[in-house]
Amino acid sequence: MKNTAFIDSAKAVLEIEASAISSQLSTLDHTFENACAKILSCEGRVIVTGMGKSGHIAGKIAATLASTGTPSFFVHPGEASHGDLGMITSKDLVLAISNSGETSEVLSILPIIKRMGVVLIGLASVPSSTLAQLADVYINVPISKEACPMNLAPTASTTATLAMGDALAIAVLNARDFNEADFARSHPGGALGKRLLLYVEDIMLTGTDIPLVSEQAKLSDALVEMTSKGLGMTGVIDQNKCLAGIYTDGDLRRTLAEKVNLETPIRDVMTREPITAQANLLAAELVRIMQDHQISAMLVTENKQVVGALNMQSLLRAGVL
Repeated sequence: MKNTAFIDSAKAVLEIEASAISSQLSTLDHTFENACAKILSCEGRVIVTGMGKSGHIAGKIAATLASTGTPSFFVHPGEASHGDLGMITSKDLVLAISNSGETSEVLSILPIIKRMGVVLIGLASVPSSTLAQLADVYINVPISKEACPMNLAPTASTTATLAMGDALAIAVLNARDFNEADFARSHPGGALGKRLLLYVEDIMLTGTDIPLVSEQAKLSDALVEMTSKGLGMTGVIDQNKCLAGIYTDGDLRRTLAEKVNLETPIRDVMTREPITAQANLLAAELVRIMQDHQISAMLVTENKQVVGALNMQSLLRAGVL
C-alpha cells in the first residue's frame, strides 16, 4: 500500500463521518426539543446505556452530561440484567443508545424501566426499530453508511451518535445558564478549575515564611531575609507592624548601580506604598494584576498588616499559570 493510499483512505473516512454528522442538521426537530425538556425536568440522574461500541459512546455522553451540570452515569445493559438495575430509580431518566435499535441487551431491560415509570429517550438510526417504538422520545440518528469499506465496523454511526449526545448536553447546558464557575466546580483538578477556584489565601506563604524586616534594619539584613525566604523581595514594616514598603530584586539592582552602602537603613532605599493583594482575591486575577504591573512577587495585606506573600513561582506551582 502506497503512502498516498493511506492519506486517501483517511480523507474518505473523514468525509463519510463528517457527512454523517452534517446530515443530522436537517433531521433535528421537536423530538430533540422534547428530549432536552425531559432532561431538564429530570429530578434524578440521566442514566445512559448502550452495548459494545455504543456502550463506549454512552459512557462518553454520560461523562459530558455530568461535567456540564446534568448528574449522569453509565450503566452497562448486560450488568443491569444482573443486579445493576437497582441503580435506577423512578426519578431518573434513561438515555438508551443502539444503532439498529434492536440490541438485545438493551431491549431486555426496557420493559422493567417502562414499568418503573422512568422516562426513556432512545437514540437509533432506524425509526421503525423496537427501541424507537418503546421510547417516550425518539431521536433519529440517520446513517447512510459506515466508514468501514465492508459497512460493518461502527464508525460513522458512533461518531454521529457522539455528536448528537454532545448536542443534547450543550443544549441543556445553555438552558441551565451553566457557566465557567459551574464547570470549574466539576473540574477542580483541571487548569480551569485552578483558575476559577483557587484564591490567593490558598497559595500564599504565611507566618514565619513571609519575608519581613523592620524599618530600622540595614540593607544587609534585608538581603539576608530575601535570600533565606526565596521570594525575591522582603516587606518592610514599621513599629506598629504595618507595611511601610517593599524591597525587591529590582530595587537591589538599582541600589547596586548607585553603589549604596550595605549599612544603609532599608527605609532609605525601599519602595514605599507598594501594590499589595488581598487574601480573598482569585489567584487568576492576581496573575493579571502582576502581569499588568510587571511584578514578580507581592505581599498580601489585611488592615495594613502583612498576612501573606507569594511570587510567580508560587502561582506556577499551584497550576494557576
